[in-house]
Formats: sequence, structure tokens, C-alpha cells
Amino acid sequence: MFFERTVAQTVLNVNDTFPVLLVTGPRQVGKSTLLEKLAAPDRKRVSLDNPTLRALAKTDPELFLQRYAPPVLIDEVQYAPELFPFIKIIVDQRKTPGDFWLTGSQMFRMMQSVTESLAGRVGIVPMLGLTSAELDGRHPGPFTADVPALTARLQAASPKTVTQIFERIFTGSMPRLYETENVNREIYFESYLDTYLSRDIRDLEQVADETAYMNFIRVVAARTATNVNYEALAQETGISAPTAKKWLSILISCGIVALIEPYSNNALKRVVKAPRMYFLDTGLCAHLMGWGSAAVLENSAMSGAFFETWVVGEIYKSYLNAGKRPPLYFYRDSNKKEIDLILWQNGRVNPIEIKKSSAPKDAVKNFSVLNPIANTPETNESGASHLKTEIGTGAVVCMASDLIPIDRSNWFVPAWII
Repeated sequence: MFFERTVAQTVLNVNDTFPVLLVTGPRQVGKSTLLEKLAAPDRKRVSLDNPTLRALAKTDPELFLQRYAPPVLIDEVQYAPELFPFIKIIVDQRKTPGDFWLTGSQMFRMMQSVTESLAGRVGIVPMLGLTSAELDGRHPGPFTADVPALTARLQAASPKTVTQIFERIFTGSMPRLYETENVNREIYFESYLDTYLSRDIRDLEQVADETAYMNFIRVVAARTATNVNYEALAQETGISAPTAKKWLSILISCGIVALIEPYSNNALKRVVKAPRMYFLDTGLCAHLMGWGSAAVLENSAMSGAFFETWVVGEIYKSYLNAGKRPPLYFYRDSNKKEIDLILWQNGRVNPIEIKKSSAPKDAVKNFSVLNPIANTPETNESGASHLKTEIGTGAVVCMASDLIPIDRSNWFVPAWII
């Protein structure tokens, strides 16, 4: 089964703009499948997972590119960074958009080679797993809190119960798990982790102890939707804080974890500066923590954190799929007042709270912490306008059955429309 991917249009746009297209992301999210679906019949296809072809690409990249001349799709290009200088020579001679399509699932070292050799010649498209909208056959575009956009989403979406949503949270976003009912989820994720360690991590100097690194991944999974604390991560794993920072950066560069930075404005005081981390595949996160079923996860003490992780991941992917950097932040101050998510774009902030219940009480109470940055006539007269911004519609993403106004400024937003 092939799922139509929202990111396809971004891929085509980049293809028309740059001579080199690089689609990056974790393993098995569908990068190769998508590009093969979009490729014209005359585009050659080659994978560097093949050890013979990989050896040729590394030892004689010029001969390799004579055999696989453009237009060409080269899978897992991170295994042969020796190709990049020769690709540069070819694209500078031909100046043809879309000559080279590349995929890469191990970004830690590859991006340095790409930046050095192909700067200005390559368009990079990050790709993650399936969104809930894609599973439903919808392609609504980047999530916004504007009421007309939310209304359009509501009209196109089908209602889901909290049980149905937790089935998706538990399964995760890997296309293979939705292609057939015969896939054993436990075996799939164990094989995935083994492949990740053996192919993408084992050759990195930053990871000398695979057992400790696997324990570290489990600790990060247990802390999804919390602020990063390197000392705590190090203590729980038995490593140093600098090592914890390096290892987390590997998870981020491989597209397994995303960091959301705190919203910063000099008009806001005592704001916590540590970023917040989220696992980007809730299925893998649940597997690492040993949850045996969606029902058990839904009724666990971690259900709220998983629900928040899923919502943030869906919104995050909606921007990546549109070729945009996710404008996502969060708020927490020393008084422990929090706003789960803040959209900050076009000079406007939209506060977003995420709750698993259907009609959470006092969900917007912390939105008032943004009042000091509100752009009003009084602040313009005081000369502080450079610290001010527009406060847009607030949203409480929850299990509401409909798009419902809370007050004049804030709305309950059903989680199944994101």
C-alpha cells in the first residue's frame, strides 16, 4: 500500500529549483518509496546499501558517476561522501535542475560533506514518518490556529475517539506498520533499533558503548515532552553530561528526537531557557518503554505525555512537509507556569495548550503570561513597541467533539483535525 505523501509537492518544487535534491530523515519513513514514485522512467536508480556498489562509489567515484550518470537517484548516499565533489563538478557543467536525487538517513557526518561540497547547489528536504492526516488521505498544509483554517480542517476530517487516537500513537508513523496487518510490531521495532545501531551509529566515535547508548535512548523516551536536563540524563544512564549532550545531538540529527526551544522575549521575565524534547515516532517511543498495547498506554501515567508528544509531532511534521522550518516554541517560567506550544510567525504568537480530556477546565489560564508582550496603543506610546507582538487566537488541542469557542480569543480544537 502506498500512502500519498504531503511532502511530495515540496520535493517537486525543490527538484525544479536545484540540480541536487537531498531527502533526509530516519530509516524506513518512505524516502526511497516516495522518490521512486515521483521519478520519471529514464531516471536511473542505485542504492549504496549494496556493498559492491558502495565500494565502487568510495574507491572510484568518478567511474561510479559515469555508470550512473544523471538523471539518477542514489539511495543512502551517506555511505560514500566521496561522491559529493564529483557531483559538484557535474552539476556545475550541466546546470540542469533535478539531475541528482539523493537520500540519506544518517545525517551526523553527511551534512558536513554536503555543506562543503554542494553549498548553493542542493535543496534539502527533511522527511519524517506518516502524519495522521496522510493516513486519512488528507493534506491540509501547515497547522495554524486561525479559525477559518481550523474550520476547513474540521470539514475534511473524520471524528476519532481517544481510543482510536491512542491506537495511532501506539503504532507510530512508520509506513510499514500500516501496509499489512501481518507485521509483528515488536519484531519490527527491535529490527529497526538493531539496524539503526549497526548501520548508522556503530561507526561514530561518539558512541563507544552500544549498550549504554541503548539505555540512553530508553531514558530519553521516558522523558519525552519534558525539558532537557543533561545532568539527569547522564546520571540515569551512567555517563557524563557532555556525553549525554553528544548522544542527544545524534538522536536529533537522525530525526528521532526534536527539540522545541523556549519562546524568548525581553519583556518576559524569568523564562526557563532549557529546550523541550519530543520523540518524533510515538510507536518507537512506546516500544522502548515496554508498553504492550494501546489500551495500557492510554490508561498509564504517561498517557498525557504521549498525547502531547503525538500532537507536537503532527504539527511539527505539517511544517516540514510544506518545506518550512517549524515555528514552534514553548513557554515555562520559574513560577512553573507553562504553555505547551507557541506558534510564532508573521509577527504573531498563538498559544496552544494540549490536553487529553474532552473539555479541560482552566486550560487557557496561563495564556495571560503573554500579556506583557501584547502590542497595544499604550505600549507603542511608551517606546517599547520593539518588544511587543500580536497575540493571536489561542487553541486547546484536546478530545473535543467539535471546534468550540472557549471565549472571544480561544477555542477547543479536536485533536483528530490536526
